[in-house]
Amino acid sequence: MSKYRHALPQLGDTLFLTDGGMETTFIFHQKIDLPHFASFVLMDAEDGGERLKDYYAQYAVMAKRWGLGFILDSPTWRANHDWGARLGYDAAALDAINRQAIAMLSELRERFDAPSAPVVTSGTIGPRGDGYQAAEMMSAAEAEQYHAAQIASFVAAGADMVAAYTLTYPEEAIGIARAADRAGVPVAISFTLETDGRLPAGHSLRQAIELVDAATGGAPAYYMINCAHPTHFAGSLDDEGEWLLRLRGLRANASKRSHAELDSSSDLDAGDPVELGRQYQALRSRHRQITILGGCCGTDCRHVEEIRFACTSELRAA
Repeated sequence: MSKYRHALPQLGDTLFLTDGGMETTFIFHQKIDLPHFASFVLMDAEDGGERLKDYYAQYAVMAKRWGLGFILDSPTWRANHDWGARLGYDAAALDAINRQAIAMLSELRERFDAPSAPVVTSGTIGPRGDGYQAAEMMSAAEAEQYHAAQIASFVAAGADMVAAYTLTYPEEAIGIARAADRAGVPVAISFTLETDGRLPAGHSLRQAIELVDAATGGAPAYYMINCAHPTHFAGSLDDEGEWLLRLRGLRANASKRSHAELDSSSDLDAGDPVELGRQYQALRSRHRQITILGGCCGTDCRHVEEIRFACTSELRAA
């Protein structure tokens, strides 16, 4: 059952960690085939559940060791209707797998949750389409209807919140925020950004956040950036305004490559973990409201540890 749904602890001033690039870790480091980049299929694979638990545990141990909160994001980024159909999952099977994923996270929380290091369970939502391209876009109403089923599964299973990652245009974010609000569960909205700091659909981050807030009455609990390198979006945060205070989380890529380059690459560009940690520290020094720190494509425990080290060292020095 949910523990923090009505009072998310990451809305305070303390630091929270997330995991890194789950799919790239499994594919490139553990040599596991993930069709359509879908981690949720491991829930049905032999030893897949244990692999997932081991993956999460390494990050949860790190967070607890340093007295930091941790957000457990479920492996369900592809567990929606369209991607599920490609993988042979009908509506009933998707409902079961989404519930099973939250049950697994709840079990992990029992191991790691502590008053000084709370663990939040989060149902992960991905885009209906590709997380790199804004193609076949839905209206906000269509998106609300489309994503409502997955959100309902998470709520029924007791997730504390839901988080939508790699969104490429505002209308899908609006629909998800409305569906979550209707279901009575907090939602975080995270946008994919290109090398120019804009969404794949062309909106600036400010435009996207302001459009979603205006259309939903500020329904999202907070916003995040993911699937882009800090060098791609740091300049976008030089703006001022209330919208910037709504941005609380970063899950950056390890690589400085563009999405097109990453899509066509057969190797993993893990970048420089130490440099990435320093870039997070620099962003945090300018934007103290950013308290949720983790990684996206190409990152692993090394990157999140360097981010943790850089940002907690900054706190000790302040």
